[in-house]
Amino acid sequence: MTFFQLSEANIIGAVIAFIIGLFLVPLIILFSEKQGLLDKPNERKIHSHPIPRLGGVAIWICTILSFFALILLSYYPHRSLLSGLLLGSSLMFLLGLIDDIYCLSAKFKFVIQISIATIVFCLGVKITTIFIPILGLIEIPAILSYFITIGWIVGISNAVNFIDGVDGLAGSVITISCVTLGIISIALVPADVVSALIAFILAGSMLGFLTYNFHPAKIFMGDSGALFAGFLLATLSIMYSMKTTDCKMYVPLLILAVPILDITFSSLRRILKGTSPFVADAEHIHHKLLHLGLSQNKAVLLLVLFSILMGWLATYIAATDTTKYFLYAIIMSIVMIILNRHAKIGEGK
Repeated sequence: MTFFQLSEANIIGAVIAFIIGLFLVPLIILFSEKQGLLDKPNERKIHSHPIPRLGGVAIWICTILSFFALILLSYYPHRSLLSGLLLGSSLMFLLGLIDDIYCLSAKFKFVIQISIATIVFCLGVKITTIFIPILGLIEIPAILSYFITIGWIVGISNAVNFIDGVDGLAGSVITISCVTLGIISIALVPADVVSALIAFILAGSMLGFLTYNFHPAKIFMGDSGALFAGFLLATLSIMYSMKTTDCKMYVPLLILAVPILDITFSSLRRILKGTSPFVADAEHIHHKLLHLGLSQNKAVLLLVLFSILMGWLATYIAATDTTKYFLYAIIMSIVMIILNRHAKIGEGK
């Protein structure tokens, strides 16, 4: 496997999404400010002034436009499961957007999320087998497949939303997860070109958004961005697991370690306190790091480094020879963000 086997379509898709994001996010910021669509401070949030919360609109548009741009460039991947990913993620984005504007109840959102996940399940994105040591690969009953698949999709979608509480954290973790999923999807035999393409496009969209989301953030991704990205990560990881027949199907647990750990401990803590796991609070992992005295940037850096470590380990387990490409992609992403951030700072001065 050579670096150029990462496919020109994936690289082009990521670059297109990144460039669109650089120009689109400022327009979304202006629109949000004019329409008063701002995330206002409260006892549960750490920002001190209202900030635009429609970053998810830019992320969704960047992803969809980049995909259609690749169609025009004749890079369209003809796969039946693609419709499920794009339809489901767009519906999840719409749900998040409505919530960003009208503040829906947690239980109502949960019901709609289950409905969206069910649609995707019916379109073929499902967990049908589980690898158990000694016993090997076991096919699970349809009803169990449904509950496991729905639980994973809804759980990961909300887990990504939960970590969106510190400037730059969710976007960084999503980018690292996308890069990892994209690389290990290419390493499959045969390669899963659909998953790889969407993963790299989403990574490019996130990089463009992150330019304006690092502390001090000029815009938040909101529920629309977090649920959209979380849904794609959940379904892409299922598609990877569908094509593996051994313990490698559990690699997504490493890739998504940060949101999984956060939602697990948050839910257990709330249940033990006798409160609903759907009730938001300010006791997530990133909040606890802030309470220990870390700044926002240091808290994000710590969790991002952990995410990178888990991503590297995931690529090593999935296919040893892909680890260097994972590091190349992460370094390139960091360089792109740093250069653009310095350009913005210089422009401001």
